[in-house]
Amino acid sequence: MKKKVVIIGGGMTGLTAAYYLQKEARENKLPISCELIEASHRLGGKVQTVYRNGFIIERGPDSFLARKMSASRLIHEVGLEQELVHNTAGQSYILVNRTLHPIPGGAVMGIPTKLAPFVVTRLFSPFGKLRAAADFILPPLKAEGDVSLGQFFRRRLGNEVVDRLIEPLLSGIYAGDIDKLSLMATFPQYFHLEQKHGSLVLGMKRSMPKQKTKQKSEKGIFQTLKTGLSSLVDAVEQKLEKGTVHKGVRVERIEKVNGQYVLTLSNGEVKEADSVIIAVPHQSLTSLFPNESMFAAFETMPSTSVATVALAFPKEAIAKDMNGTGFVVSRDSDYTITACTWTHKKWPHTTPEGYVLLRCYVGRPGDEAIVDQTDDDIIQVVMDDLNKVMNITMSPMFSVVTRWKQSMPQYIVGHRERMEQVKNDMQQHLPGVFLAGSSYEGLGLPDCIDQGEEAVKKVLHYLSYTKEKVSSL
Repeated sequence: MKKKVVIIGGGMTGLTAAYYLQKEARENKLPISCELIEASHRLGGKVQTVYRNGFIIERGPDSFLARKMSASRLIHEVGLEQELVHNTAGQSYILVNRTLHPIPGGAVMGIPTKLAPFVVTRLFSPFGKLRAAADFILPPLKAEGDVSLGQFFRRRLGNEVVDRLIEPLLSGIYAGDIDKLSLMATFPQYFHLEQKHGSLVLGMKRSMPKQKTKQKSEKGIFQTLKTGLSSLVDAVEQKLEKGTVHKGVRVERIEKVNGQYVLTLSNGEVKEADSVIIAVPHQSLTSLFPNESMFAAFETMPSTSVATVALAFPKEAIAKDMNGTGFVVSRDSDYTITACTWTHKKWPHTTPEGYVLLRCYVGRPGDEAIVDQTDDDIIQVVMDDLNKVMNITMSPMFSVVTRWKQSMPQYIVGHRERMEQVKNDMQQHLPGVFLAGSSYEGLGLPDCIDQGEEAVKKVLHYLSYTKEKVSSL
């Protein structure tokens, strides 16, 4: 008799889980059926691509770290490897007040691995540089338990380096307040480097791979698809077995009955499952399991709202050509935008010859009201900010504004411990139910894909098809 598995949520995590679980069942002749249920009428979650007048515009993530192999592995699985492309390696900047400062060479997430560029940069005051040098003599952190990213980095490198470099870079990833975000749930490797080497700077320098040649690579550290990331969603969906994907229907509640799980859907249908992968945001958990108290911790887990604004111009609209790929904004500067990517330079394939594509970001913790304004108001604010730096002489040919309401989960201090407690409670009270997705253990594309793969392993183990019996995971 076939075991039934239901995956709730058709974002990148749920899609990955459905693909690999169906593949394992098919190739290893396992008696497993797998269905995917998505509340909206499309799959992919935040992965959305707009194709307009020859431009390729990402509404959500635009790329992934090439060194995290799970994304490129999935791309190869569905036959899109020929579309993979690296970003153009170019200068990035920090905007402080009205000045664009080049990010110092050798900075990795704002942490120096080369001293000379930090010594000569005008991004920091002499005192700020001297304070950062205290990293070489400060003892490692001895605090027990988790601390915030801000507390950790401020102690080692001082407020100026954090506020003007580290915070803008990390906020670009998490859209969060680094003085609340968990060190151990986001960048535990920095804690371990400090503990091992006694200095964060020395630890980063010693852990960097040695360059074999001095030739500067034109390839960046990110990859995307020339056809847009939505093409990955479409390709994975096409690989799923016909009749196993249900869009436009919501799972309203899940109940445990006689060792199985009964799912009540918004269309009145009821499904039974032996195992369930839940790949939806944390805000949905308490309504899915109204009788379970273990998810109460997620009720107070914050999320931030952000918006992206893509602006297309003819090349001559930019009075001064910018030499680089974009900038992030120091929090102590008076701007609404938090970052701007010169997409036509970073990803040349996205923009027709003779045109410019800018992608700006707005919204940060404590300053999210901009996201609720009209498209015209948001565009005007963004244009005003850009003109303080770039001197744009024309209105955009067209724009694409995308709002992501309460969509950026915040891994605040203690997140990893809370996750472990929830997983232990689920193993005891909801065996065979597994959480995966951006709310839980990583929010980049590869992190979500990793969690989808890991959820498949857990399902197979729970159903007694252990890892030794499967081939491709």
